[in-house]
Amino acid sequence: MPMIDADGCPINVEVSGSDSAPALILSNSLGTDLHMWDDQVGEWSKHFRVVRYDRRGHGKSGSPKGPYTMERLGRDVLAIADALKIQKFNWCGLSMGGMVGQWLGANASERMEKLVLSNTNFYYADKTFWNSRVKAVEENGLAPLVGPNMERWFTKGFRDRAPQVMERMTAMFLNSNPVGYIGCCEAVRDMDFTASNPSIKAPTLVIVGAQDAATPPAAGEAIAKAIKGAKVASLDAAHIANVEQPKAYTETVLNFLKA
Repeated sequence: MPMIDADGCPINVEVSGSDSAPALILSNSLGTDLHMWDDQVGEWSKHFRVVRYDRRGHGKSGSPKGPYTMERLGRDVLAIADALKIQKFNWCGLSMGGMVGQWLGANASERMEKLVLSNTNFYYADKTFWNSRVKAVEENGLAPLVGPNMERWFTKGFRDRAPQVMERMTAMFLNSNPVGYIGCCEAVRDMDFTASNPSIKAPTLVIVGAQDAATPPAAGEAIAKAIKGAKVASLDAAHIANVEQPKAYTETVLNFLKA
């Protein structure tokens, strides 16, 4: 489990699968760490050199004071790829990971193979939600956000039938560094890929959650419409679709990447 330096910020990285296989870099949501992908990594590692990492402000990575930008977070990924001597890679990012993927697709096109953008958005015209969240974490930390967050992340049916998963995801969320979390919120608040998404050339799959209130299907459909040839897949899930529908998610991504 290497620790890779990204312009002075240590980034925790975990690599699975054969070094000779095509690379697949995974990027998790705001408030989670690389273990968000535990349900997928076993199967995907049979086909790819799978690289998972903790975004700055999360997990075991460093948490320098923000605000961060999507460019900064995208350059962290390029630093990881360079350190691992990966020239070209596939990408699967969920929520904030999908936002970083949009930056990479437009600004590092020569590094991209295929692109999976999952449960994500491209622009927030109204900044109120993110400004309020920053203020709430500054004043009270992350704990008061747990309940509302889990309600956005997962459907009620899943929350009720999977208490152990809820415990794991709650612990993951609370393990985030408040300083880094705020920096990431500011990056999400300030992003705007309206002009850059049409320049993405990599084959792209956009995954939406049919019951996702955090990044509704319409947001994913708008992303797909902007990227020439992009496909859309819908899963019966809320926001963290790979955890709520692990088998369907694993197969949907694998079928796209292997096609």
